[in-house]
Amino acid sequence: MEKNILHLDLDTFFVSCERLIDSRLKNRPLLVGGTGDRGVVAACSYETRGFGVHSGMSMKVAKRLCPEAVVIKGNSSIYTKYSHLVTEIIKEKVPVFEKASVDEFYADLTGMDKFHGTYKYASELRQKIIKDSGLPISFGLSCNKIVSKVATGEAKPNNQLMIDSGFEKSFLAPLSIRKIPSVGQKTYQILRNLGVDKVKVVQQMPVEMMMSALGANGVTIWKRAQGIDNTPLIPFHERKSISTERTFGKDTIDTQKLRTTIFAMAENLAFQLRNADKLASTISVKIRYSDFNTYNKQVKIPYSSADHVIIPAALELFEKLYNRRLLVRLVGVKITNIVSGNYQINLFDDTEEMLNLYHVMDRVRQKYGELSIMRAASMGAKTIGRFQNPFNGEPPILLAHRKQ
Repeated sequence: MEKNILHLDLDTFFVSCERLIDSRLKNRPLLVGGTGDRGVVAACSYETRGFGVHSGMSMKVAKRLCPEAVVIKGNSSIYTKYSHLVTEIIKEKVPVFEKASVDEFYADLTGMDKFHGTYKYASELRQKIIKDSGLPISFGLSCNKIVSKVATGEAKPNNQLMIDSGFEKSFLAPLSIRKIPSVGQKTYQILRNLGVDKVKVVQQMPVEMMMSALGANGVTIWKRAQGIDNTPLIPFHERKSISTERTFGKDTIDTQKLRTTIFAMAENLAFQLRNADKLASTISVKIRYSDFNTYNKQVKIPYSSADHVIIPAALELFEKLYNRRLLVRLVGVKITNIVSGNYQINLFDDTEEMLNLYHVMDRVRQKYGELSIMRAASMGAKTIGRFQNPFNGEPPILLAHRKQ
């Protein structure tokens, strides 16, 4: 049976949410992100892009390029609320879907032609999202995820596009090679040096040439340029979680030791999220006292994978939960409501220095091990606990302070 894969993307999501709240911002150039000169652009309206502004850019540079732009710090809790709202609409209407990020979704509509017609059904779903949420959204529909994602990009803003089976190559051919997912700036420059600008050039190249130039990624790009993609849709499961616990060798009432342990746990779990390109929206803390009574408390946060969001939330939960002043046997931290998505929604409070710090720390951990670099506040936790990493199927990891 021919696949019918739908890709939905909320247009300039943060900007659209701000305009929904304040209609005076409509049709005005808008920047959302850190408001200081050292801040970063989390999102920008279409009106600013003609000036060369893009997300991830220094706010100082963006304001210089587009001085007429309105700058808003942003409210990540509002964006999380609308992301949940759209997710619930899709969950109600589509039997199997993937939440690729806070504002991006895939749905498998295969077989629905017999009853509704996939394009008609996708159109009705899009109109329902627009009506119920007030947000603009675009979609692409084709036989696979890659072609549908590219089609969504071509349909924007606030429109829809279907690529009929057999027309994938002809649709992709005239587009810039930059339109193919996984072609970043560095890869694009390599391809430009080879004289490649349009997708049709890659379509005509031998796959061996692409492999020689770019290795395994070259083969992937070549297949995508042909409209070939067998990437499966990963069903969205809201309850997926990661957690870690520590049972102390001797029950303790040392609050500094308890806080340090919670800090170190939260720091490591935040790294696990970033390392797997995940975001989470719920943090919970568990305490088990020496009499074996166990207590849990959780809090909703905006989708995040940032230390400076997750660690304070965990410590605040611990302060609220630890009120019996009895000896503690076990503590734990758990992160739930996990979705795919890179580190983006925390840019409202970030500076370029903070983002660079995360990148450097994570690269050190990836190269030398998770415990090769730690914040000073977590150095007291010599043994944090064991947990199963759900992202890569590796055996449980013993988290321990490594003395340098």
